[in-house]
Amino acid sequence: MPHETALSEIETFLGDRLVRSKSDRALHGQNEAWFPEMLPDAVAYPETTAEVARIVGICARHGCPVTPWGAGSSLEGHALAAGGGISLDMGRMNRILAIRAEDMQAVVQPGVTRRALARELRATGLMFPVDPGADASLGGMAATRASGTTTVRYGTMRDNVMGLEVVLADGRVIRTGSGARKSAAGYDLTGLFVGSEGTLGIITELTLRLHGQPEAVTAATCAFDDFEAAVATVIATIQMGIRMARIEFVDETTAAIFNRVNGTALPEKPHLMVEFHGSARSAEEDAERFGEVVADHGGAGFAWAGTAEERNRLWRMRHDAYRACLASRPGCIGLVTDICVPISKLAEAVRETRADIAASGLPGPIVGHVGDGNFHAALLIERGNAAELATAKALAHRMAERALRLGGTITGEHGIGLGKKDLMALEHGAGWALMAQIKRALDPAGILNPGKVVETKA
Repeated sequence: MPHETALSEIETFLGDRLVRSKSDRALHGQNEAWFPEMLPDAVAYPETTAEVARIVGICARHGCPVTPWGAGSSLEGHALAAGGGISLDMGRMNRILAIRAEDMQAVVQPGVTRRALARELRATGLMFPVDPGADASLGGMAATRASGTTTVRYGTMRDNVMGLEVVLADGRVIRTGSGARKSAAGYDLTGLFVGSEGTLGIITELTLRLHGQPEAVTAATCAFDDFEAAVATVIATIQMGIRMARIEFVDETTAAIFNRVNGTALPEKPHLMVEFHGSARSAEEDAERFGEVVADHGGAGFAWAGTAEERNRLWRMRHDAYRACLASRPGCIGLVTDICVPISKLAEAVRETRADIAASGLPGPIVGHVGDGNFHAALLIERGNAAELATAKALAHRMAERALRLGGTITGEHGIGLGKKDLMALEHGAGWALMAQIKRALDPAGILNPGKVVETKA
């Protein structure tokens, strides 16, 4: 085994928490998307920052790659050990270290999941709002700069991570940020590591910004005869300053899939799914104003989710959309696109994308966080069909080019990983080379999550 010296040295102090079994390696070699299996040489299960630092220090001396693993829910191959070496499973670093209610902050280890933190906060009157759907680990969410359905009101992980503890590629441990609400002290190192996908350092602790739980929550769905009217409603709602907590779009294909999988009776038309947070009066007023906008744009079938149970069912259905789409074509795999454009260009981007998908012959249901101009097409590919995979990749490439032409980005929330690295030069030009320089400065041996985000060859 090429990295045996490093593995043997780590095993002396990690013991049976360095695992080389085929089953564990296979678990950490799979992914949620279309990438082939990539097995690490071993899986390490650290429990402290000191252990992570020691593992990384040993790997640095011996040139052994280290790939962080959270919950394994990413869609661009971020957590795959493309260079072999160690898969660093952070799942045992899962303690909530502090809830600072008076400062509206939480300090957590990276293996704490979003739902675990929500359970801990339930009695405090506070919440952590970033909701990507999957029960992702908070360390992984920070590493990929995750967002989700509530971003339109509460922002992404970039806006909700105040500070980090990070193990660098040589084993040093640093802290970034602070508990202060703002700072002008030097470079924004927290912002550098949030979204770096484990290529610059290993996150071992996070200080998170919390928000107050809303007094009242209202949610609804509404249908439109065409997607242009739905998108126009979104734009008008935003321009009017109506305070939405969520505003999601699903196309008619996705609505039909929801009906088959969930037993619902949605009109098989484009839909918006919305939620409002606030006081009882403000949430009601926002909902009424939104209803007026919907009516002005020909929306119909307005259905309110009046109870918490109904709201949870509604958003569970939306969050499970990817699984439902996969189930609609048994045995398929998915290539999920993730472009984001300025709101004013959203209708054009969706219209051109729908035409492109129709011409491709592939199933491609569309959902999106349209309040942010971010939408996804789930391109459903027959497993093992190389021609369909090539068609899907070409389609995704055209979508990325379209997003850039319209002033947007190739990824709104899923990140780069392995899947979008070949598109980075299109978006960033010489800036991508600068990212590679930063990578080489912090990780000269290239051991941290190699093959992801940047091109590391000099």
